Amino acid sequence: MFKKTFITLLLSVILFAAAGCDSLSPVHPPRQNTIQIPENTPGLMKVNFIDVEQGDSILVQLPDGRNMLVDAGTRDAGIKVINYLKNAGVKKIDYLVATHPHEDHIGGMAAVIRGFKVGAIYMPKATHTTKTYIDLLETIQSKGLKITTAEAGIKIIDTGGLSVFVLAPNSAAYEDLNNYSAVIKLTYGKIGFLLTGDALAQSEKEMLAKGTDLRADVLKAGHHGSYSSASQGFLDAVNPKYAVISVGAGNDYGYPHDAALRRLSGIQLYRTDLDGDVVFITDGVGLQVSAGRI
Repeated sequence: MFKKTFITLLLSVILFAAAGCDSLSPVHPPRQNTIQIPENTPGLMKVNFIDVEQGDSILVQLPDGRNMLVDAGTRDAGIKVINYLKNAGVKKIDYLVATHPHEDHIGGMAAVIRGFKVGAIYMPKATHTTKTYIDLLETIQSKGLKITTAEAGIKIIDTGGLSVFVLAPNSAAYEDLNNYSAVIKLTYGKIGFLLTGDALAQSEKEMLAKGTDLRADVLKAGHHGSYSSASQGFLDAVNPKYAVISVGAGNDYGYPHDAALRRLSGIQLYRTDLDGDVVFITDGVGLQVSAGRI
């Protein structure tokens, strides 16, 4: 059973449908102390920014019942991600995206693959020598799964009012592994999400130079809110109403950096270190958000 915020949301959806209204009203509810994980509801898309401490993991519950998982946190966070998926009623991960090979994004992914049915896997053409990365590749191979290269121009989904496109990386080689990050634009109806992995200013500039349509209502700020991402020109092009920083409390890197926070000022900001799990729900017209600890 949902807590009060989600009960209110679902009752609102039912009442709207009964009245012949097909949109959610934009609401900015207060941040909650606790949160319940929503299961798939036909016609609604839910984007869950899972609190995996210092790392990234995003569960997208698509309006047709399919699921996409973007990153899976560190190895230690794998259990949290698996439990979150189970509590959300996930039986199969139809699309699995590893944005780039750093441990705080793929550390829990091998465990996830071992624990769930997996459809398509997308990873950038970037290699790493860590045991975590090798373990992931061996797990994928042991399951008989194939990897599709995540690069600009790839269409993961393009059906009617739902689309999932890869906007970056746009180059074949980078000095910084973070710039290989698969940047995902997710659009349902009129509502857009931009998931940037750890993409830095170089990748942001490439997307801008290419003239990519970056507009989105929700931005997952790149690289845990470091000074080297969420550049001003990029933010101007995205023009988000909301931003989410996935970051661990008291991390050793000083994330999020003050410079990034200054650039994000004026945007309604959620941080997993302060707010816990952050969940957006949309019917393709309106958008609701709730945050809290499970």
